[in-house]
Amino acid sequence: MELPGNYDPQLSEPKWQKFWVDQSIYKFNLESDKPIYSIDTPPPTMSGKMHIGHAFSYTQEDILARYKRMRGFNVFYPFGTDDNGLPTERLVEKMKGVKGVKMVRQDFIKLCEQTVDELRPAFVQGWKNIGMSCDFDLFYSTISEHCRKIAQKSFLELQKMGRGYRKQAPVLWCPQCTTAISQTECQDVDKPSTFNDIVFKIDGKDVLIATTRPELLPACVAVFAHPTDERYNSLAGKKAKVPLFGFEVPVLLDDRVDIEKGTGIVMCCTFGDQTDIAWYLAYNLPLKEAFTVDGKMTELAGEFKGLKILEARKAIIEEMKRHELLVKQKPIQHEVKVHERCQVEIEILNSKQWFIKYLDLREDLLKWGAELNWYPAFMKHRYDNWVKGLQWDWLISRQRFYGVPFPVWYCKKCDEPVFAQEKDLPVDPLKDKAPLAACKCGSSEFIPEKDVLDTWVTSSMTPQLAAELLPEKHRSKVFPMSLRPQASEIISFWLFNTLVKSQLHYKTNPWKDVAISGYVMDPQGEKMSKSKGNIVEPQVVLQKFGADAMRYWAGSSKLGEDIAYQEKELVTGKKTVTKLWNASKFCFSHLIDFKDADVDLHELDKWLLHQFNELVKFATESFDQYEYAKAKFAIDNFFWTTFCDYYLEMCKDRLYNVAVHGEDAKRSAQYTLHHVLLGILKFWAPFLPHITEEIYQTHYTKKEGSLSIHTSRWPEFNPNWVFEKEAESGDLAVELIGAVRKAKAEKKWSMGKEFSKLTIACPELMQKQLELVLVDVKTTVRAKEVDFEEGEDLEVALQE
Repeated sequence: MELPGNYDPQLSEPKWQKFWVDQSIYKFNLESDKPIYSIDTPPPTMSGKMHIGHAFSYTQEDILARYKRMRGFNVFYPFGTDDNGLPTERLVEKMKGVKGVKMVRQDFIKLCEQTVDELRPAFVQGWKNIGMSCDFDLFYSTISEHCRKIAQKSFLELQKMGRGYRKQAPVLWCPQCTTAISQTECQDVDKPSTFNDIVFKIDGKDVLIATTRPELLPACVAVFAHPTDERYNSLAGKKAKVPLFGFEVPVLLDDRVDIEKGTGIVMCCTFGDQTDIAWYLAYNLPLKEAFTVDGKMTELAGEFKGLKILEARKAIIEEMKRHELLVKQKPIQHEVKVHERCQVEIEILNSKQWFIKYLDLREDLLKWGAELNWYPAFMKHRYDNWVKGLQWDWLISRQRFYGVPFPVWYCKKCDEPVFAQEKDLPVDPLKDKAPLAACKCGSSEFIPEKDVLDTWVTSSMTPQLAAELLPEKHRSKVFPMSLRPQASEIISFWLFNTLVKSQLHYKTNPWKDVAISGYVMDPQGEKMSKSKGNIVEPQVVLQKFGADAMRYWAGSSKLGEDIAYQEKELVTGKKTVTKLWNASKFCFSHLIDFKDADVDLHELDKWLLHQFNELVKFATESFDQYEYAKAKFAIDNFFWTTFCDYYLEMCKDRLYNVAVHGEDAKRSAQYTLHHVLLGILKFWAPFLPHITEEIYQTHYTKKEGSLSIHTSRWPEFNPNWVFEKEAESGDLAVELIGAVRKAKAEKKWSMGKEFSKLTIACPELMQKQLELVLVDVKTTVRAKEVDFEEGEDLEVALQE
């Protein structure tokens, strides 16, 4: 069967995507005896459209999944959506023009559920459109009953272990999102600020204290100096008068003061940073809260009450200038923590929250991380640095609405927590009754917990969310999993927390390998963001270039490598798709009467088969080390240069002029075309799944007996195709043809121009090697005659 004139990805890609689903090509087979390769697929967040970064990183993991399937593995490749928590709330609020805080709680939750259900089919379709080979029947939603049950069970188990606890404590707080957050949700960002030298009074004398946060003055509870600092240690035990606000605080000595920073004496406020917390606890200092949960000044701020934090900072600085209490200002650039969701600066508030204890596991966490196989290896440093920098236990409660509820109630009288029973999960304390008739204190009134679990508590259970979709007897087959593919920026979020939960619950690492992708920048090298307006939408790219061209681009970048989006790479991908189509058309037109039988191989056919064998070894070894980009580069070079530019040109005359060369020469070329093209298609299949399926179905599926190229076998090294001597001759033929083409270009001749004589100057040994392939070289370069003469290196002369 011949291929039609042109390949149209807009028609072909949806056709094959439907075929794969209808024929269950990617379905995980519970009864198969093949070795299992299980993937902890990242569940994308339901916070809007798929972006180009999604297409980039998910394509890379899919390339690996497709390779493993062709290598004979039964691939467990589920798909889920992360659709609970703050991102979904924000999306719903924007789409529906509402504010969750201004709605009845249950009404807002219901609106979120309805909106997510409406959006999910189209959202998931985006991943199908780029050719993801997931088993979409193995699907979970992190807000589903299935996932809520697993997340709540995890919480209860951690509570029984003594790892879960609730206490009143200083916590990281986002005033924009009005919720406590964990350390994993913070980003360090450099921002401009000023050191302000302000006047405190101690014993009636001026003492300058430098601060970047004068708005914290209402919450000042002490002044600290270093015990060895002779400038200030005599002030210990005295009182310092806080400027503008007039109250006094004690002067204390502590070796955590940095003598070199600012003026060497500092104010302690509740709370400006981690050191303030440490001093607050160590010295039993009073608690003063200068901010409300939504980032406005409290009544402690006096005339500044109600101002937003940054507004208060400016106003207080101006007031100190007016009262001559601001002596000096020094511009600085310093690092501040912001909430990764909204980029608003983080505050520290005292609040009653739920935590998971893990700071005591730091050494174990480093050991567990070292047991993973990291691809690329340097990404392990990011994990190690994160673990070494941990300062807080995992804060897991969120003051939001749409999320997995805590399975907890509290006694109204004594505040004792009452936990749900596992058999009742999942529960919603706002709807369900507490499992006790009365508390041990005798009270029968219980208050439901309104907070929800941090979304990462659920997402950190993705191996279980996926595995527990299977019947119980099969779950141990897929967990621990083979691979966790993910983006680099969420190592401290998803990877770290999943590792923690797996070790706490199951005493094992959740996967063997981790494959970390980089992220996509705009053509100028800046990170893409909606605010900059430099976002590229995959849907637009697919319409213009097709999914295979986009996958070609994504597969060109190795793991861990950030890449600038360059449309020229998509153009190259589209050209490759077209070239593969046209090369296949040429081959098939000469394979109509082909019968796969033993043949006497021609020298150049041996050369190509040998080169193909070498590619099999290299590509397979590269893929096995997750170096798909290295494999792709070699496949690309073999296809474009070795196969198309040289071999197809060199074998043409044997195919067209059978009367001259004989049937044996033709059959040898047919045998080589048939087998090498099949191998090329299989090499390209993980990268270009749609066009390779189209070509394979046209010619090879019946011959191989495989329903799809994606369930066929990956090319294997053939010991019968090792031809060292012919490989040398073929390489020389390529070098010679390249030299003639260069000479023609210098003469401004067309490549197809026939000429009378080709003179080849080379050593005698090289001449003997070239004589083996000379007939094909002559017809390729279109030389009527060929002469040899002695020479040190290969040189050519063309005579018209």
